[in-house]
Amino acid sequence: MLLAVLLAFGPAHAMAESVTVVSWGGSYTDACEEAYLKPFAAETGIDVTLDDYNGGLSQVRSQVEAGNVYWDIVDIQSPDLVRGCDEGLFETLNASLLAPGADGSTPKDDFYPGLIGECGIGMLFFSTVVAYNHERTTGDVPRTIQDFFDLERFPGRRGMRRTPLANLEFALMADGVPASEVYAVLDTEAGVDRAFRKLDTIKEEVVWWEAGAQPPQMLADGEVVMTTAYNGRIFNAQVLEDQPFTIVWHGQVLEISNLAILSGSGNLAAARQLLAYASRPASMAAISHYIAYSPTRRSAEALVANHLATGVAMAPHMPNAPENTRLALRSDWSWWADHGDDMNERFGSWLLR
Repeated sequence: MLLAVLLAFGPAHAMAESVTVVSWGGSYTDACEEAYLKPFAAETGIDVTLDDYNGGLSQVRSQVEAGNVYWDIVDIQSPDLVRGCDEGLFETLNASLLAPGADGSTPKDDFYPGLIGECGIGMLFFSTVVAYNHERTTGDVPRTIQDFFDLERFPGRRGMRRTPLANLEFALMADGVPASEVYAVLDTEAGVDRAFRKLDTIKEEVVWWEAGAQPPQMLADGEVVMTTAYNGRIFNAQVLEDQPFTIVWHGQVLEISNLAILSGSGNLAAARQLLAYASRPASMAAISHYIAYSPTRRSAEALVANHLATGVAMAPHMPNAPENTRLALRSDWSWWADHGDDMNERFGSWLLR
C-alpha cells in the first residue's frame, strides 16, 4: 500500500527535500539555527541537517574530488572560499537570488564591498580577539596585543588556534608593526621570519586549540591566563554563563564568515533557496540577537537590537563597531588565499620543532 502511494505521487513527493549545512558548532551554530535555519525549514518545508567541522578545505576537497558530495552548504572563512573557488570546489553564486536591502537598496549597494563573491556570500563579521579571566588576574591587566606576548609582566599559559591565520598578524603587531603595514611586512621573507621569531618567544607556553568552544572553557578552567578566541564565543560565555571574561579589542583581527555551496551538491535547488534566505537582511540581523557577530549588509545593521536571552544591547559588542575597530586589523583574505598553503606548511614544520 505504501509503495502504491509513493508511486502515485512520484519521486518528488515520495521524498522530502533536504539540505545539509556544515558550520563551526557550539553557540555560533546554535545562533544560526535559531536565526535562519529553523525559520527557513518552517517556511519552505525543506529539512535542514547540521554538521560541524573546524574549517579548512580538506573535507570539501575530498568529497568533490571523489564525486561523493554529502554536504551541501559550508560556512567558510574567506581565504578558503577564494582558494576553493579557484579549484572548482564550489558552485558559482547566482547573485540574482539575493534579496534587496531592507531599505530597498540593491544587493550590490547594500553589501559591504567585495562580499558578494564569485562562489559565495559574506554573511557576517567576526573577530579573533584576546580574552582573559579577570577573576584570575591580579594587579595590572592586559590591554594590548603586546601584553599577550609579554610573559614577564603576565606570566602563564596562552591559548592560540592551531593555525598561522591571525597568529602571524598578532605576532607582527606585538612586535611593533602598525596594523596598516602588517601585510606589506608579511609579503617579504624577512617579515614572515620576524613573525615566527615573535611566536618563538611564547611557543613553550602555548596551549593550542582547534574548536571555537575550547577557549572559553580553557579560561574558565584556569588552563590559560589569556587566549585568542572568537569574540562571539567570549560574549556568550559572559552573558549566558556569567563568566568573568574580558575582551581585549586592541589588535583584533576582523574576519568574514561566508556561505558557499559545494560543487556537485545533490540538493542544489534547495541549497540555493537556503543561501538566498540566509542572506536576507532580517536573517543576518537575527544572528546578532543570539551572538555578537555583525551583519555584512548595511541595511541589516539598523535591525540589530538586543540579545534575546538577556536583553543586552548588542551594538557595543559588534566586532565592527567603531570603538572596537579603531585599533583593529582587517584580515586580508586575498593575501591568505595566495600564501595560505605555504604558511600552513611552514607553521606545521614550526610546530614540530
